[in-house]
Amino acid sequence: MKGSINENTGRTAPKTKKEMIVSLFNSGLKQIETISEMTEAKPSYVASVLQGEGLIDSYFDLYTSTQKSMNVYSKHFKGRLGFKDVETAMRSVGVLEAAYRRYDMKQDRAGQHHTLEMALTMLDRARWTGKLAEAEVYRRWLVKKISTPLVDNSRPMAVSEIPTVDSEQSIDLAA
Repeated sequence: MKGSINENTGRTAPKTKKEMIVSLFNSGLKQIETISEMTEAKPSYVASVLQGEGLIDSYFDLYTSTQKSMNVYSKHFKGRLGFKDVETAMRSVGVLEAAYRRYDMKQDRAGQHHTLEMALTMLDRARWTGKLAEAEVYRRWLVKKISTPLVDNSRPMAVSEIPTVDSEQSIDLAA
């Protein structure tokens, strides 16, 4: 199929995965997951291609560009977070900390949540590109933020007080 001429249209079929993604989208197929399955590309790649071509602007995940704002908080982090080296990661955590405190003073929980989300995104991007020391900077900041007890932990909990998850409450990740 690659590079072949379609007998019905006389047009050349897409040659690259990128061309296939754009072609499928332009033919009316708008579901990223379906295009991903058909092209055997990860959804992040499909979304990045479509965003790069200016065809979509509302898909966000770990690997899509942070240059496009996902909400009102995104612009405060645009171009200010990185993991080039440990020093860059440390400066970035300083940006996160300042934002987190600012949102705390305003009692803006959505802002705090987005700050934590940005830190987790940077942690995972660094980790999965082999920048483990840089990822560790983000991990330590996140652990510090989420390690504050939400309930009084000064006394041991009785076994009957420990929340349990019923097997019928499992999460269907395929849904």
